[in-house]
Amino acid sequence: MEITSEISQVGGGHLTSSEDAAIYLIKFGQESALVDAGCGRATERLFANIRKCGVDPQRIKYLLITHCHYDHTGGAAELKRRIGLDIVAHKLDAPFLESGDNRVTAANWYEAELKPFRVDRKLAGSGDEIMLGGRKIEAVHAPGHSPGSVVYLTESDALKVLFAQDVHGPLDLSFHSNLKDYNKSLKMLLEIGADILCEGHYGVYRGKAEVARFIRQFITFEKH
Repeated sequence: MEITSEISQVGGGHLTSSEDAAIYLIKFGQESALVDAGCGRATERLFANIRKCGVDPQRIKYLLITHCHYDHTGGAAELKRRIGLDIVAHKLDAPFLESGDNRVTAANWYEAELKPFRVDRKLAGSGDEIMLGGRKIEAVHAPGHSPGSVVYLTESDALKVLFAQDVHGPLDLSFHSNLKDYNKSLKMLLEIGADILCEGHYGVYRGKAEVARFIRQFITFEKH
């Protein structure tokens, strides 16, 4: 599913496996990156979708992880093994991925086990930048759903595109979720003023007003 001329959704739902969160492909010039990896139960379908976008999976440079949960990271180890990309995640979620913590990553919710993998670049906070094809992708720490939740912000076709998976939550003690941080992060996302929001389970939202409407509805958790 094409989102801009340089960004497509290549996984999630009917595209790969029903258990997968959305997987997005960014192609800037001759370099490409994936945002999240799904559960890893439909890797061949994922590769086929990537090829349909004119990208050789073997040439993907980065896997940008938004947070540690299994529906976003279960496929990471296999992608690392098959195509040797560099994995990027926040330093607060990295230990759960590198140790294969099935509780904090929610792998046990899927009756699965997370295969541990090395995080090649550990993000330290807001303002981290990933360069792809000479273009900037900004990583912004947005804790709450998990301690190391991250959103990625870039520009494509003169539009501000925000990859903010699991804006909707949920919050759970086993995830080390934090309600105060979650609401603060949602308010920060509103301030970004994105033209396009690429979410993890609710699809793609276009237009500043529609993006803001989607994000704002979840801040009501604060009142409960």
